Amino acid sequence: MVYKILQSYKVAFSGLSRETWLLSAVILINRCGYMAVPFMSMYLTQSLHRSIADAGLVITLFGVGSVLGAMAGGYVTDKWGFRPVQIISLLVSGMLFVLFSFVTDFTGICVLILVLSFFVEAFKPANNTAVASYSLPVNLTRSYALNRLAMNIGFGFGTSAGGILAAIDYGLLFWVDGLVYILAGLLITLLLPEGRKISKNAHEVSQSAGQSPWKDAYFVRFLMLVTMYMICFVLLFRLVPVYWKEEMHIGESTIGMLLGMNGIIIALFEMVIIQNFAHRKPDSFFIISGTVFSALAFLALVVPAVMPLVPAAVAVLLFTAGEMLALPYISTFVISRASEMNRGKYSAAYSVSQAAASIIGPAAGGFIAANWGYDVLWLALVLLSFGCALGFRFLFQSSVRLG
Repeated sequence: MVYKILQSYKVAFSGLSRETWLLSAVILINRCGYMAVPFMSMYLTQSLHRSIADAGLVITLFGVGSVLGAMAGGYVTDKWGFRPVQIISLLVSGMLFVLFSFVTDFTGICVLILVLSFFVEAFKPANNTAVASYSLPVNLTRSYALNRLAMNIGFGFGTSAGGILAAIDYGLLFWVDGLVYILAGLLITLLLPEGRKISKNAHEVSQSAGQSPWKDAYFVRFLMLVTMYMICFVLLFRLVPVYWKEEMHIGESTIGMLLGMNGIIIALFEMVIIQNFAHRKPDSFFIISGTVFSALAFLALVVPAVMPLVPAAVAVLLFTAGEMLALPYISTFVISRASEMNRGKYSAAYSVSQAAASIIGPAAGGFIAANWGYDVLWLALVLLSFGCALGFRFLFQSSVRLG
């Protein structure tokens, strides 16, 4: 039994390119310092004593900057290549995180978060394109899973350590974040090469309806559903920690461990799950199943419990299971829909949907929580997640009928 388990892990991690491993190693280091953003709402409400509405506004501005950064990042990636975009965005983001530790004026925070999020999000289309460039088509889903594995190991460590640092001094979060971002930018400069050269007629093999993803009607409908799912995803990491702190009286370090549990579970199981589930079901099955698990996660927050840690841990477990099922296949769908000529634009469109969720989710979620309470918010997210699952099902069924 132990031998079979070890073999499953060996097979899951074999056959990936050296560049894929190096990129994932850099992302791992970068995400180990990803502390400030998950604790931003708590920093504003606990350290600066701003209201939950003010925290929602700042997170919303983060989403606005993210939309602009994603669009610019995708466009520049297709023009300049993914390597310089990754390097510049990481270095500038690092310097801005350090600067954030010195700003306490609310107006200054709002301006800085807008600029910071622009550069943070510009990295994502370039990184998404880099993964595809360094990977063979047959390994694409596993390459994205490895990249996510690195992100989540780093995220697990970063949030756990971030909870400890937040309990000491929230300012430490920004310093660590900034220095690690700068280190990641330098490592990409030193370790990673340019990707494969793009052939002039590469666009001829594209599965997309045109060079612009926004003219691909099927893809746009897909992105609308992804945005619905990402609203739930964003709120789990933005408002749920505030709920745990204010309503369930869970401490910062424990919250950090709860959020870190998400990354640890993904690190242990996602690659093996993808390897063993490959070709057993269509990709659409896993995307739909992931959104259903999201609904169950928010439902767990509504269930009364004597020990607050129990529903909190169950919610993280369920949401993590859904994330492992949905996100790798969503990323694969996005890149598979594009060609080498417009991967940056398709990746940017995907990032825009995530950024839009960062705008809509905290603003709407904060408003609902402030006016009707957290339980109403969680039930609304249960309905949204189930509606998203049905939407994906109808969308993929229409594709089969058209095919």
